[in-house]
Amino acid sequence: MGRILKRAELKVSLSTRVSPIFTSFTFPSNLTGNLIGDSHFFFSQEPQLWERSMISLMGIEIVGQIDKINGKELSYNDFAERYLAKSQPVVISDLTEDWRVREDWVAENGLPNLNFFATHFGKSRVQVADCDRREYTDQKRLEMSVLDFVEQWDKDSVEDNGEDGDDDDDDDDDGKSVLYLKDWHFVKEYPNYTAYKTPPSFSDDWLNLYLDHYQMHEDRENFQKYDQISCSDYRFVYMGGKGSWTPLHADVFRSYSWSANVCGRKRWLFLPPSQSHLVYDRQGYMKNCVYNIFEEVNETKFPGFKETTWLECIQESGDTIFVPSGWHHQVYNLEDTISINHNWLNAYNLACVWDLLWKDYKDTEESIEDIRDISDDFEALCQRNLAANTGMNLNDFFIFMSRFALGNMVLQESLNPCSSAMAQNMVLNLSTIKTMMMKMISAGGVTAKDVSLDLRETLEDPQFLRFCRDMRRTYKMIHKEEDNEVLFPEEFLLKIMGFTDQKMQICSPKDLVEMIDRCNTCSSNPLA
Repeated sequence: MGRILKRAELKVSLSTRVSPIFTSFTFPSNLTGNLIGDSHFFFSQEPQLWERSMISLMGIEIVGQIDKINGKELSYNDFAERYLAKSQPVVISDLTEDWRVREDWVAENGLPNLNFFATHFGKSRVQVADCDRREYTDQKRLEMSVLDFVEQWDKDSVEDNGEDGDDDDDDDDDGKSVLYLKDWHFVKEYPNYTAYKTPPSFSDDWLNLYLDHYQMHEDRENFQKYDQISCSDYRFVYMGGKGSWTPLHADVFRSYSWSANVCGRKRWLFLPPSQSHLVYDRQGYMKNCVYNIFEEVNETKFPGFKETTWLECIQESGDTIFVPSGWHHQVYNLEDTISINHNWLNAYNLACVWDLLWKDYKDTEESIEDIRDISDDFEALCQRNLAANTGMNLNDFFIFMSRFALGNMVLQESLNPCSSAMAQNMVLNLSTIKTMMMKMISAGGVTAKDVSLDLRETLEDPQFLRFCRDMRRTYKMIHKEEDNEVLFPEEFLLKIMGFTDQKMQICSPKDLVEMIDRCNTCSSNPLA
């Protein structure tokens, strides 16, 4: 006799093979494995049995599980040393227990409280992915209101549960698509609703701290106009029913990401960065990535895919997962799920961000090389295309790093004693930015005209001082140091100005390197 495999807790041995199925099935009794999420996935240590069961599906090799740790027992320094510096993914429990959304957004039965969203946020316009329709390298996106989305979700849930009175046992889904709300900039849209607090382990977030005060594109009139909210930060809400999913990808800018399940469960498949070349084709500009690892992958186009080995995990409700830079991943919602997701970068992954940016710049340059001789400003065209494709260009990166370095210098001068954990964080930040600027110098990074930061104007700008105060507040919280409000008197700012040369401007990576070096020489709290 065989046995019917239903939902079960996943227990997978090393070096197993995995394939997806989407109906309950009777398997031979000697077949080892488990199914999760109502028979969505089968795990077997004897893949040849698939053929005997007349199932022909693509398999991938699972070689391990992602570690899971208790967030209450994790200090920032431990997290940085064990996971940021080593670029290792991890699942962390007990980081979301005091979040407001764990009450507001979750019904008594543990499912998403769709009525709450319809009542409080129903007018918001959001991007929704159609999980059953591919458009270029991603799922087709639709725009709709939150009210329309949750009404459709609720309707689909009723139909899936057989509550519409239709007893027709027909496998045809009448073309109905699984919808998945993605990339909702909820924090920016509802700043007065404190949905959650970013856990300290993820708070050294240069990207969102910067975007809270500045736009990434300094020359925005030359770029496509986007909605003010849509490009304002990298903090997102995701909402999707059981069966919704995200195709294989690595995160924007090769940033870090973290994702916390407010409710529901997800299954994650991870590919280490050392194998990322195995999921890309070999042809042309903007190389294509494998879209779905559970579909049959074209061996001619992706000859290395069969050599890939994967890590996986089940993320429970309340769990938070850390995704390091460059780890490709594919994600499935095993239940109706709401999650909070951030992308971020800091000193530990800045090299990954620069490497991708420079690679994309060279790819952009190569893709339009044939019009170099007839272009009025070929370099400006490259920068515009790079910003459109990658999210920032070399000039944006340079100004971003200049402001952030200047903010670190301001904070470093205000710290006492210099041996504090926060002061050491400033040391790491400035030394890393200096290293990136030296890479830009070697590569010939910033060559466009009129890319500069006026030092006096910046230091006297109230916006920059607010940026510095928010930076200080963040690092004080991370390192659990007392946060005394600090004012920056004129003589203090004059001292910072003394770190630059007489022209009082940062016009190139070389200028920024020299300023960091002067800071080290003249500062009250010099770099170690």
